Amino acid sequence: MYRYFVHPPAWLRAFYPKRIWRGDTSAPTIYLTFDDGPHPEITPFVLEQLAAYHAKASFFCIGNRVERYPSIFQMIVAQGHSVGNHTMHHLNGWRTGTSLYLQNVAKASELINSNLFRPPYGKMNIAQARGIASAMQKPHSKIVMWDILSADFDTRLTGEDCFAICKKHLRPGSIIVMHDSEKAWPRLSYLLPHLLAYASKEGFTFAPLSVN
Repeated sequence: MYRYFVHPPAWLRAFYPKRIWRGDTSAPTIYLTFDDGPHPEITPFVLEQLAAYHAKASFFCIGNRVERYPSIFQMIVAQGHSVGNHTMHHLNGWRTGTSLYLQNVAKASELINSNLFRPPYGKMNIAQARGIASAMQKPHSKIVMWDILSADFDTRLTGEDCFAICKKHLRPGSIIVMHDSEKAWPRLSYLLPHLLAYASKEGFTFAPLSVN
């Protein structure tokens, strides 16, 4: 059904052992993450939903969107969420030369002070991965992947489909990818409130990814 992994298999995680696939598994904690923002309407909706459950999350932001909507970015930070670098222009590492890719990461890091990085589309080559710490000027940088890809970007799916994906794979330590973007909005608007309600009822708490 899917042309991508909604739940990365063990062999893929083992192939990239230095990347972060799950958070702390010792407690019933999950890690909600949002890519591709900030967005002037959708990001405030996300923040409002999170606040209703006293939930903290992580936002992997695109540099040029931070540049365009600095007040929304500051709202994320002010509300106690963590932020991460998602490149300046949402580059696909498999289609971009290493030098240009790392320059783009470095440009975004001027606006996003974080040691967390997530490659757009989850795609980057080995040389790009090795250069992330230097590009971000963060020696303890972390490349964050995911345990659950909600697929809210997939226009073939409904919000109910995306919620079912998350329910099926949810477990302690799950890092869940959603998108505060216009493309994902028809599904995110259903998924996020239902996921927050369900996970809370199941006894999970919501934490931001650590930047330490």
